Amino acid sequence: MVRVENIDPPREIEGSAERILRDLERFGMTPNGDVLYQSTRIAAFEDAVERLIDQGDAYWCGCSRADLPPSGIYPGTCRAGLPRRRSPRSVRLRTDGAETGVADTLQGELRVILQESVGDFVIRRADGLPAYHLAVVVDDAFQEVSHIVRGADLLQSTPRQVYLQRKLGLPTPQYAHVPVVLGPDGRKLGKRLKSDPVSRYRPATVVAAALSFLGQEPPAGVGLEELWGWSLEHWDLGKVPRSRELPFPLLDA
Repeated sequence: MVRVENIDPPREIEGSAERILRDLERFGMTPNGDVLYQSTRIAAFEDAVERLIDQGDAYWCGCSRADLPPSGIYPGTCRAGLPRRRSPRSVRLRTDGAETGVADTLQGELRVILQESVGDFVIRRADGLPAYHLAVVVDDAFQEVSHIVRGADLLQSTPRQVYLQRKLGLPTPQYAHVPVVLGPDGRKLGKRLKSDPVSRYRPATVVAAALSFLGQEPPAGVGLEELWGWSLEHWDLGKVPRSRELPFPLLDA
């Protein structure tokens, strides 16, 4: 399945979704069904927000980022209602003092008290758009996602998603957070750092290097189709390094 998470129009680069789909196809990955564009799911996100408000699990907040303390942990200013001369801006999910646990296949057990680590967090932004955590939780359930394998840089945010799942009565997928790729300078690869795009390299070269990075032992000198066939037959999650970040090997274009 492919989901295009395009719920932030102000930051969306024109044509980026199409380029991503072309790259996936070039690397031998084509969706089995229609691509889900998150921008078509706004009504479902709004329904989830309204449900949480009706349950008493969420509330309207009149605070901006400038109102937060240096720690960034929301102090609960609007928990009991909007203070005088405050207008509703965003919607926050009410957290509590209980531990929220994530049993991650690779990184082990993670337990946090959200009220202490982040406080009540935003699920509907001041511009009316759904927050990332709400959108992915609702759409993971909608698409019946059972396993989530992603970068370890998202591990710390996972308890918020698990907490949301429980409040909405949704199933919790099995999580596995793989090591984040570091560049030669020791920083995580990403668009913000203008990291080299995978389109520079031959698909089979990149897929083989990615498999090796994840602890697998792919055969050398084979084509892309044969490499994917080998991967589907031999993939072993138990061989993936438990580290949260690792340097990626340099590739020859």
